[in-house]
Amino acid sequence: MIEADSPFPTLHTPRLHLREMIESDAETLLAIHGDTETMQWFGTDPLTELAQAQKLVQTFAGWRKLPNPGTRWGIEDVVRGQLLGSCGLFKWDKGWRCCSLGYELARNAQGKGYMREALIAILDWGFHNMALNRIQAQVHPENIASIKLLGILGFAEEGRLREAGYWNGRYHDLLQFGLLARDFTG
Repeated sequence: MIEADSPFPTLHTPRLHLREMIESDAETLLAIHGDTETMQWFGTDPLTELAQAQKLVQTFAGWRKLPNPGTRWGIEDVVRGQLLGSCGLFKWDKGWRCCSLGYELARNAQGKGYMREALIAILDWGFHNMALNRIQAQVHPENIASIKLLGILGFAEEGRLREAGYWNGRYHDLLQFGLLARDFTG
């Protein structure tokens, strides 16, 4: 269970350290979230100022205190100690035993299997520690890499949500994906 005053659930994989994001991560988050190409599918406008990235760190930390809490992990390369991106489980509906998944990765870290490795760890954590039955994700229909990754992880495409997102001054359709605990193979 996620409790606001419980220790942050740090996770480890062979190449990654999944940890709480801290104030000093703001500059790296600005570089990631300020990259227009990297953020084209994220669902928000790109960041333009360090203060926005600092607020994002605070927002992610605040997820654990919400009525429908969540956890956002910083994805750190264990060899270089470099923040590569983040991933998280949020909008936890305890009664329905489901939540949403979100993630982003710096452009220079993409295509190396880091996100797959990170998501396997947090999905496993969510199913076992949050007692989830379902984890869902919404993805832009043109985000081929993310759609492919979700398929590899066992997510099923469930439909199209018309104009469900709004960023960069326009509405975007989103594809809905879901993964059930019984279908997760880790």
